[in-house]
Amino acid sequence: MYRNTNLCKIVATLGRIDGREDLIEKLYLAGATVFRMNLSHAPVEEHAKKIKIIRDIEKKYGCALGVIFDLQGPKLRVGVFENDAVTLKDGQTFILDLNEKPGDERRVNLPHKEIFEAVRPGNILLFNDGLIRVEVTAVEPGKITTKVINGGILSNHKGVNVPDVSLPISALTEKDMEHIRQAADLDVDWFALSFVQKPEDVVFARQLIKSKAGIISKIEKPSAIDHLDKIIEYSDVIMVARGDLGVELSPEKVPVMQRRIVAKCREAGKPVIVATQMLESMVNNVNPTRAEASDVATAVYEGADAVMLSAETASGLHPVEAVSTMCRIIKTIESEPMFKDNMRANTASLGDDSTSASAITKAASVVANLIATSDFIINFTDSGATTLRTARQRPCLPILSLTPHVDVARKMSVVCAVTAMRVNDLKHFEDIEREARASAEKLNFGEKGAQVVVTAGIPFGSRGDTNLLYVITL
Repeated sequence: MYRNTNLCKIVATLGRIDGREDLIEKLYLAGATVFRMNLSHAPVEEHAKKIKIIRDIEKKYGCALGVIFDLQGPKLRVGVFENDAVTLKDGQTFILDLNEKPGDERRVNLPHKEIFEAVRPGNILLFNDGLIRVEVTAVEPGKITTKVINGGILSNHKGVNVPDVSLPISALTEKDMEHIRQAADLDVDWFALSFVQKPEDVVFARQLIKSKAGIISKIEKPSAIDHLDKIIEYSDVIMVARGDLGVELSPEKVPVMQRRIVAKCREAGKPVIVATQMLESMVNNVNPTRAEASDVATAVYEGADAVMLSAETASGLHPVEAVSTMCRIIKTIESEPMFKDNMRANTASLGDDSTSASAITKAASVVANLIATSDFIINFTDSGATTLRTARQRPCLPILSLTPHVDVARKMSVVCAVTAMRVNDLKHFEDIEREARASAEKLNFGEKGAQVVVTAGIPFGSRGDTNLLYVITL
């Protein structure tokens, strides 16, 4: 079977594929292991067709692929203008109100009562992806008076960002809840939450999602940074969503936040995806800019589990080339000795939580790197926790994750270095060696005679009880 040997994974966003049903397979063969579907741009029924194609690819290649449903979340927008757009000038007064009458150069409707309740004089409001900046000078019932700091053209339904305020708005809208209900019978592996501000947003989503699907919390609000540790704790995966985060933070702060979030996730052993505009120029061009290549490289050097393509694969002219280019950048960085030295140095203290399971997985990484003929690690895992602990150590070796649960195997598709496969339940100790050898051969792992470090838990089928480290010879 085909296997991408890179450690860092690639998430590819899918747009419309009518007449291009083979595109998903090409994206997989180019290096993508996770597919994101944006529920802002198409109904659930259309995405269901893509999921079927993905599951057919799994059967064809014997792989486990992940599916993300990205929920839209609340979208804050201004109303409409008499002439569809106005030009705001620096220094002028501009009013936001609850009057649904079309706006003009002096005022416009802002149909979000929560903003009126939360903002105070001195707060900053941003329009049109941050291109227009105003400062709140007065707040009255149903009326916000502002002074324009950076003017520009403001047109109908442009977005509003409130960077320095925690808004009393749920991360899930009624539309999102309906999408979750519609997706209940689909093989969705994660729901991505937009506009996460606090841990309670993740808890609320968890209560609504009745399936086995996990939760990806998108960090795109500065207020989420204040609760980052708890949001990471309650989430299954974190996404550094640099689009809106880059609107609400000044540009120089985004790389700092990215590094901080990635480090926190690695410390917690939670997968982290770095997203947005990674190879943006490839929407139109067949090659990326040098700066974009460096951007991807930075995420890999920091130890991100995955990097994501958005418009590059969803609507771009060169989707397959975008994935293959990202794949080559990752491969080049990971082949550098400096990369491996950096990963091992930065994980020396991770996993010291005094549990036997963490001790075993940490030891597995050490032993695998000491054995000259060992070039990968095998985990037998019921819940995926063993594999997450092993990946947290960043052994800079491929990890073969064997589990009896297909949903667990699919969730491993976003985890650094992991290739997952569903296997039969283990019944006897002898099954470990038999299943390990058979799976390694099927997935083209290792050569005959190689020694491989295996971790498992006894008794079999008991979650969280990794207590066995075993070295076998292929």
